[in-house]
Amino acid sequence: MCSIFGMFGLQAGDDLPALRRRALDLSQRQRHRGPDWSGVYVDTGAVLVHERLAIVDPAGGSQPLLSEDGGLALAVNGEIYNHRELKAELAQPYAFQTGSDCEVINALYREDEPASFLNRLNGIFAFALWDRDQQRVLIARDPIGVVPLYWGHDQDGRLVVASELKSLVDICADAAQFPPGHWYDSATDTLTRYYERPWRDYDAVEGVEADRVALREAFERAVHRQLMTDVPYGVLLSGGLDSSLVAAVAARYARHRIEDGDKSEAWWPRLHSFAIGLKGSPDLAAAAIAAEALGTVHHGFEYTFEEGLDALPEVIRHVETYDVTTIRASTPMFLLARRIKAMGVKMVLSGEGSDEIFGGYLYFHKAPNAREFHEELVRKLDALNNYDCLRANKSMMAWGVEPRVPFLDREFLDVAMRIDAQHKMVGKGGDGARRIEKAVLREAFEGYLPESILWRQKEQFSDGVGYGWIDGLKAHAEAQVSDRVMAAADKRFVHNPPQTKEAYYYRHLFEQFFPTQAAAETVPGGKSIACSSPAAIAWDASFAAMADPSGRAVAGVHEQALV
Repeated sequence: MCSIFGMFGLQAGDDLPALRRRALDLSQRQRHRGPDWSGVYVDTGAVLVHERLAIVDPAGGSQPLLSEDGGLALAVNGEIYNHRELKAELAQPYAFQTGSDCEVINALYREDEPASFLNRLNGIFAFALWDRDQQRVLIARDPIGVVPLYWGHDQDGRLVVASELKSLVDICADAAQFPPGHWYDSATDTLTRYYERPWRDYDAVEGVEADRVALREAFERAVHRQLMTDVPYGVLLSGGLDSSLVAAVAARYARHRIEDGDKSEAWWPRLHSFAIGLKGSPDLAAAAIAAEALGTVHHGFEYTFEEGLDALPEVIRHVETYDVTTIRASTPMFLLARRIKAMGVKMVLSGEGSDEIFGGYLYFHKAPNAREFHEELVRKLDALNNYDCLRANKSMMAWGVEPRVPFLDREFLDVAMRIDAQHKMVGKGGDGARRIEKAVLREAFEGYLPESILWRQKEQFSDGVGYGWIDGLKAHAEAQVSDRVMAAADKRFVHNPPQTKEAYYYRHLFEQFFPTQAAAETVPGGKSIACSSPAAIAWDASFAAMADPSGRAVAGVHEQALV
C-alpha cells in the first residue's frame, strides 16, 4: 500500500515547476505510507505524486504507472488480488510495463467502461488515472473504503486528491472524504456509485439458508488471495475469534503459495503473529493460546498506560479522527505497528469487518428481529470507512505496514451477506442458554481453533488490550477538562460537539492538527452504544441513558459489564 497525491485542472499559464514542487511538499506529509520510493508525473493538465510501499514487484512496479505510449498515468494506493485473472480476460493485447498488480487498471480502462471494470476488481484501492489525450481524470475508491481517499479544491479551483487529509487541510477549504464504492469522471464532472449489491435489501436475502461449508470455503479463498506478496508478512492476532480465524487459515497456506498454477515455497514460510496489550490483558493471554495451537511464531508485546498516553497526539494526527472508540483502539494498534515495522514485516492480515457482517458487537443481542438486524449490518458496513477500516489502515500505515482484511473480500462479502440474518441473530436457544454472537461463523470453523478461542466472547479491541486502558483514559480526560469548559463544549465546537470529557480532550488534540471546519466535518457524529449506529439505540430503552461506546456498556451481555 502507498499514498497518492493528484492535482488536476491545470491551465495554460500555470507555473508547472512551482506546482510540481508544491505537490511534492504536500505529498511528503503522507510519505510514512510509502517510504520506499517517490514517483512524480507532470503534464500540462495534471500533477501526480506517488509514495510507494513496495509489496508486489518491489524491484519494479514504481508509480505512477504509464502506458507504453505514455497516454495514461496511474497512481494507485492498494492491491488488486485478482489481477492475473483480469489480465487473462483482456479482449485486446496490452503491453504491460511492470509486474505491478495495479497496472491492470490501465488495461481495463482502455477496453471497458469504468462502471463495468470497477465491478470486476477484487481488491482494496484508491486511484487517480490521468488520460493525457482526453485531458480526463478518473478517480475511484474500493467498495467498502478499506483504503482512505480525500478530495477538494484549492483556491484556484483545481481538483486535488490525496490519501490522507493532512495533505489537503491547508489548501482545500472543502476537503472531504471521497465516498467508497464511487468513481468520479472529470469529463462529465459526475460522481457515480458503482458498487450496488442485492443483499443490501433484506427482502433479497430473506429465507436464504446459512451454508456453513460455502462460508468457510469462501473465507479460505479470501485469505489465500490476500497472501499475494513478495515481502515478509504476518498476522495480527488478538486472540479473539476474527483475528484467530484469519491466522488459522493463513497458517494453512503460509508454507507455500500458489502462483500461475505452480506450487513454490514462499519467501516468508514461518507465519509470524503479533499481539499487544497492557500487562495481564485478556487479548495477550488469549493470543498466546491461539498462537500455540496454530504453530505461529508469536510476538506478544506489552505497553504501559503512560506509553499509550504519550502517543495520543501522534495517533490523532495519523488517524485523522476524534471519534472516541477509534482513538481508544488506534493507540495500541499504532504502537504495535511500530514493533512490527522494526522486525522487518511490511504486510499483515487483520480481522476487521467480521462484526459488521455477522453482528458481532454485543448490542446486537438487543436486535428485535432479523430485518432490523440485517439493516443494521448494512449501516455498519457503509460506515466502516470512518471507523475500523480507517483505524486499521492509518494506524498501521503510520509506520509503513500494510493491513489487509480478508473478511471484506468482495467475493466473501457476497457469500456472507446473502445469508438471512435470522441465522446470525443472537438470543436464547431452546435450552434457555444464550446463543453467542457470530455463532454461524464459529460453527463453520469447528476444529480450526481451540474451543476457548472459537467460542470466546466478543471483546472490542480497546477493551481487550486491558480494561485499565479505557478507565485510565477517562480519568486522564477528567483531570484535563474542567466542568466549566465542558459545559461550553457546544459553543466551542458547534459541529458535532463532544458529549463527554474524553471526547472533548480528543477533539481538542484533533483541532491542533486539523483546525478547519471542513476537517471537523470529515468525522461522523451521533450517539453510539458499544459501536452501534445511532439508529440501533432504539433497540433498548436503557441505551438512552448511556454515553460510553465500550462493549461493556451492554448490561446483561458482557461478563465484565459496566455498572
